[in-house]
Amino acid sequence: MRVLITGMTGMVGSHLAEYILNHHPGVEVHGMLRWRSPLTHICHIQDRITVHYAELRDLHSLIALLRKVQPERIFHLAAQSFVTTSFDAPADTLHTNVIGTTNLLDAIRITGIEAKIHVCSSSEVYGQVLEHEVPIKESNPFRPASPYAVSKVGEDMVAYQYFLSYGIKTYRTRMFTHTGPRRGDVFAESAYAKQIVEIESGLRANPVRVGNLDSIRTFADVRDAVRAYWLLLEHGVPGEVYNIGGNRTMTCGDMLAMLKTMARCPIDHLVDPALLRPSDVTLQIPDTSKFHQATGWIPEIPFEDTLQHLLTYHREKTKAMVLAA
Repeated sequence: MRVLITGMTGMVGSHLAEYILNHHPGVEVHGMLRWRSPLTHICHIQDRITVHYAELRDLHSLIALLRKVQPERIFHLAAQSFVTTSFDAPADTLHTNVIGTTNLLDAIRITGIEAKIHVCSSSEVYGQVLEHEVPIKESNPFRPASPYAVSKVGEDMVAYQYFLSYGIKTYRTRMFTHTGPRRGDVFAESAYAKQIVEIESGLRANPVRVGNLDSIRTFADVRDAVRAYWLLLEHGVPGEVYNIGGNRTMTCGDMLAMLKTMARCPIDHLVDPALLRPSDVTLQIPDTSKFHQATGWIPEIPFEDTLQHLLTYHREKTKAMVLAA
């Protein structure tokens, strides 16, 4: 079997590649990269994968890629995925996520390859839900509260449209917050972990600067998430959409408190107005029963372990940076 992962150099894409290599050794793993994509997250597996350079905004490059690889499964993870950035560059976010996904699906249509394709939407499409709507079901209305969320609504719906119009086997997921090693430090839990490590190392002074600590999130480990994605294409139904999420729900303040207990020195924090979004999503609790019934998946990695591994990741990065200086 040949698998193609778009966005392989990101946190999720690199962990998915590792998962497939470790648990499905007979599978060929191909990754789609942009020419300037950093290879840090995949350098340790480069001899076991095949990378290809293509661009979601360039339909011709996607057609050429699909004809070359002939994948049987595609995990479409590439995206402009930073909510805060989407407020600064809304048109770019929409172009990358909506038009880019449309190009990929159109390339599948044009080449006629028979592939299952996972299209990664987001829990952000639900926006600010009402209290009586939690846990959030797949049928909940869309109330996107950021350009990123709007782009994921578009990506979600175009995947459904290509299933209806052309019979392309799209499987959509709306993944809730997932984190772990390699998480970008523009995201809250990774930003806090990085600052804690820098304080431990004497590279910055207390306090940790934080955003909205009252936001409620349900957390999952990225390694549980990629296992879910594999099971999706094993047991899911084409054309359907599935919520996926962890089993630890807490405020961002509670998450920060957990990180503080794991720090190697006392840590203070200060709310920074610059880290508050123009509009925010503050209640994210998923109903994942549909996905569980379809695949049997349940999260396995305790959130305490996830946060410890995230701190370890930043400690190793910081140590390497100091040694290289």
